[in-house]
Amino acid sequence: MARTAGSHSDITGPRIREAALRLFAEHGYAAVSMRQIAAEVGVQAGALYNYTADKQSLLAGLMRGHLEELLAERAAEETGPDPLARLDAFTRFHIRYHLERPEAVFIAYMELRNLSPDNFREIEVLRHAYETELETVLQDGVAQGVFDVPDPKVATLAVIAMLTGVTTWYRDTGRLSRDEVAETYCGMVRRLVGC
Repeated sequence: MARTAGSHSDITGPRIREAALRLFAEHGYAAVSMRQIAAEVGVQAGALYNYTADKQSLLAGLMRGHLEELLAERAAEETGPDPLARLDAFTRFHIRYHLERPEAVFIAYMELRNLSPDNFREIEVLRHAYETELETVLQDGVAQGVFDVPDPKVATLAVIAMLTGVTTWYRDTGRLSRDEVAETYCGMVRRLVGC
């Protein structure tokens, strides 16, 4: 199939993903049509199918890309053996990473219900990989007597939900800087795990 005149795969593909991300975050996946995405990018609706099979694939691709980037950046972070230092590092990383990508975060959490069963399973594997890192930190802390957590899995989900919530209220124009917010959250997470 020929590409639309004036479109370039290395430019149009990313523009489609950016437009879909913005529109899905603003209006919700179900309310956005492929025609709206095409109009936002400035291409014909049929041209989108040169870059994605369908709207479902576009949503899953956005989520996959977000989570793969999250896992790659987290893997590049230095970690040591001390559970408390690892917990603080995870907290700071999560706050920093997610505040830079509020639209991707919103979609990754709020649009799960719109994934097909196969796409949902794939995305859940990636989410679980990230959650497992924190759960391992909490388990290690419990084993060393540093944390008092009766159920590390439940605590993991609670901490991640609390940390991710920062994207709904934080504004750069507010009274706290991102670093101050991260430090505040470190203190709250420490109290949540009993230290």
